[in-house]
Amino acid sequence: MSRVDAAVARRRPREDDADRGILSSADWRRGRVRATTRVTHAVLLVSLVVVGLGPILWLAKSAVTPTQDTLRQPLALWPNGMDWANLVEAWNRVEIDKYFGNTVIIALGVWLVQILVATTAGYALSVLRPRYGKVVVGAVLATLFVPSIVLLVPLYLTIVQPPLLGQSLINTFWAVWLPAGANAFNVLLVMRFFDSLPREVFEAARMDGAGPYRLFWSVVLPMSRPILGVVSVFAVIAAWKDFLWPMLVLKDPALQPLSVRLPQLQQFIELDVFLAALAISTVIPILLFLLFQRVFLNSAGMGGAVKG
Repeated sequence: MSRVDAAVARRRPREDDADRGILSSADWRRGRVRATTRVTHAVLLVSLVVVGLGPILWLAKSAVTPTQDTLRQPLALWPNGMDWANLVEAWNRVEIDKYFGNTVIIALGVWLVQILVATTAGYALSVLRPRYGKVVVGAVLATLFVPSIVLLVPLYLTIVQPPLLGQSLINTFWAVWLPAGANAFNVLLVMRFFDSLPREVFEAARMDGAGPYRLFWSVVLPMSRPILGVVSVFAVIAAWKDFLWPMLVLKDPALQPLSVRLPQLQQFIELDVFLAALAISTVIPILLFLLFQRVFLNSAGMGGAVKG
């Protein structure tokens, strides 16, 4: 055996020394260690299930429970009596279908505006690279440190009296869509992803006669599906659960989403009907996620955009 082979053999870790997380193989062979680890895993799994699914299961149980039973035994695992009419009454009285439609319209508009602004801004800063691009990137990054609550008043005044339009956007979906486009985080996220794309592809496209618009539409966007999926998930989730801004700019109840309208109806309907309405509004996005979970989960990963 040569000296090199002997040195490699000495440095090669033995099987007993291989790491198994925080436990070595020698530790893992001990029965007490294995039992303790499995019990810890079971406790953590049960805790996650209780914390994650507990509120949803309680809401589902309370949706079909009479009000008196809910007030008398709020933490009961199973209702004493089940009133399925709560769901029908909640659907009809609260008009969930109308407010759910408003929520979908708002979410789709926010998604479209954020995708448009993030991709075009990221493309300009990453691929076109203007002379003062670094200054613009610094300004965009600086906006992340400004608390959103500080921007409420100036943003509201801008929506009330938008420049050039001469007409207030209050009580229009544009009052929610347009401000959503100013998302600095998505712009920087897309820009960094565009930075990772191979420049050789851009140069080859330019040599073939592709201009800035064709390069963006035919080359950059098809290579950017992972980041587009990530931005889409962020945009839809943020728009779906947003409460404060839609409440300020959508005064007309006919335009309000579920997140705004349901709390306002709490004082006008019974507790069991209100909980049933909350359950229905929660079940709908859960069903949508289950139907399109492959799309959401695939979009959560940003790798694999460019292969070899």
